[in-house]
Order: sequence, then C-alpha cells, then structure tokens
Amino acid sequence: MSGRPLRVVQVGAGSMGVAWLRTLGAAEDVELVGVADLDVARAEAAVLEVFGSGGSGGFGGSGSSAGFGGGSIAVAGSLGELLVATRPDAVVNVTVPAAHSAVNIEALFAGVPVLCEKPAAPTLAEALVQAAAAEATGRLLMISQSRRYFAALAAFRERIAGLGTPGLLTTDFFRAPHFGGFRDEMPQPLLVDMAIHAFDAARHLLGEEPVSVVCESWNPAWSWYRGDACATATFLFSGGTRYVFTGSWCAEGRDTSWNGEWRAVGAGGTATWDGERCVTSSVGGLVEEVAPAVHEQIAGALAEFVAAVRTGAEPDGAIKGNLRSLAMVEAAVRSAETGERVGIGALLERAYEEALALPVRDEVRERLKSWGAAATVLG
Repeated sequence: MSGRPLRVVQVGAGSMGVAWLRTLGAAEDVELVGVADLDVARAEAAVLEVFGSGGSGGFGGSGSSAGFGGGSIAVAGSLGELLVATRPDAVVNVTVPAAHSAVNIEALFAGVPVLCEKPAAPTLAEALVQAAAAEATGRLLMISQSRRYFAALAAFRERIAGLGTPGLLTTDFFRAPHFGGFRDEMPQPLLVDMAIHAFDAARHLLGEEPVSVVCESWNPAWSWYRGDACATATFLFSGGTRYVFTGSWCAEGRDTSWNGEWRAVGAGGTATWDGERCVTSSVGGLVEEVAPAVHEQIAGALAEFVAAVRTGAEPDGAIKGNLRSLAMVEAAVRSAETGERVGIGALLERAYEEALALPVRDEVRERLKSWGAAATVLG
C-alpha cells in the first residue's frame, strides 16, 4: 500500500454520496475503484455525473465498470460484489444511518477498514456493536465528524483556552433545508442528523466529556418534517461547563452558518466564532479572519483516515472516541421524550445491555462480554 494510492470503494450514491465521490476523485492519495448502491442505476448516474463518460465493461454479477481518466470504477448493487471484484484497501460508507452497521461490519470482517458518515448508527447500542466488531477484527472504523475539520474551529479552541475553564458554551443553529428523503421522515431530524456535529465539536472545544442533559424538542406548525425540527439542549460537562445548543431546521430567513454561531464565556472574557472564518476574543480585542486549511470538512476527515490507515495511528474519529458524541444525541432525544434529565453514564450502561441482547456474530458478542461494561471500552 505504501507508495501507491489507497484503493477505495464507496457504498451509497445519494446526494451526500455524490459529494463524497467528488472528494475522493480530487484526493491525490486515493483511487476510487468501485461504487455500490442498492439502486445500481443511481450509482452509475452518480459516477457519470462526477467523472464523466468513458469505457464500460462488466465484472460479473449485477455490476458494470465505467471508465474515467484512464482508470475504471466498478458499479454494483452491494458491497459484497465490490469486495470480490476490486479487493479494495478501504471502504467509505455513505449509506443512510440505518444501513451503517450492516455495511461497516461486513467490511470489517472482510478485513477492510472503514470511513463511515455520521452518525455511526441510529442507536448507541448498535454503535457499541460496531466498536466491538472493530476490536474483534483489528480493523479501523472511523466516523466522519467532518465539521471538526475547520481551521477556524481550531483557532476558536485556542481562544477558549485563553479564557480559563468556560462557565458557558453556546451554539445557535438556524437553517431551513428542504432535503426530501429520509431526513423528512425521521422522528428527530435536527438532533439525530445535524446536532451531533455541534455536540461533537463541543467535546472537542472543551476537552471534557458530557455528564447529563436536559432537552426539549418540538415541531412548529409550518414545519415540513414529520419529526421535531426544533430543540434546545443544555448539557453539563465534567469540568462544570454548561453547553447550550439551540436550533431549528425550519427557520426560514437569516440563516446561520452550517456550523452554527458559537460563544464561550469564562472568567477571562468571551470568545466567539461565526461558524465560518471569523473568530473573536475579548482578550486583547482580537478579531481574526482565519484562512481555510488545505483539507476541511469531509476532505479533512478523508485525509486523517488515509493517514491512519497508512500509519496505524488512531484518528480522532475512531469509533470508540465517537461513542460519547452519539451518546449526547441519544441522551438529548431521551430527555426530550421524557422531560427528565438524562445521565450519560447511565445511558451508556443501558445501551451496553441492549447491545448484548442484539443478534450479532459470535466474535462480536464475545468482545462485548469481555468489556464487562460500556465504561471499559470508553476508558
């Protein structure tokens, strides 16, 4: 593998899948060799949209092969077909969240590391199963928390450190995307599909872990989502900081950044980030426009994944490290449903018991049992 591009297959060819295809195609150290989707025609159309037309030829099964730039991309209806046809070095999983576990576990047990779109799974129990599968196979499963990869976020983190331990960190998020598809039908589209980015970033910014949450969610009369498109969640973190997320996915007009707008308040003053390039701090009256990094968003996640596969280093997004971000989501949803404060530790232990009750491979069950408790794998 050293000295040559990482040969990658992608599973999932929806709208996010097209964005990933463009990112993979632009990466110099990656060679896209296959795309799988249950809708083979959609996969073929996505490859054509991104890479243009070229030669064609079958590799057997239900797939085909589309040429581009002197190479070819195999197209199939399943990951299994591509694993046999292309023998890839890695898998990028861009399927819907409900399909993440099946695809990830299939790849891991085929000996192939995986970079998976967030969230790892619809439930924390399923994510714990995936963490156990990664351990059992000795293969990397990394979750792409793509919004960690902003130079401005790193600058904001530095400014927060200059305030002392913050008493308050806030995110305001207001947008009105008309996605269509699975998000419109989710019970908690804002919390499950979007807020995880902010929750994960809060962990990263504070360098602390969440202890508990109180959350309220609701769906305005004008919302086009079936589930709750608005929420306010207040987390208590281990260092005493309160983190407050307030957001809406049906707020027409005056959009915030996709990263939201952030404020941190500590004994030393206040720092802000507009979610784009502007970071400020009352310490020294700092106002800075931060230039973008070479690799940001999903390109940043891909770069870290490739480096981890090549070197064996554990990336920030490794499944075990990502579990508490998903736990924040599940805890917020449970609090919204019950009206009660939810403890993260107790939630993780319940999820661990649920994971043990799921139908899983023997190797995964034995790995789960070896932990004894969820806290063991989380450290």
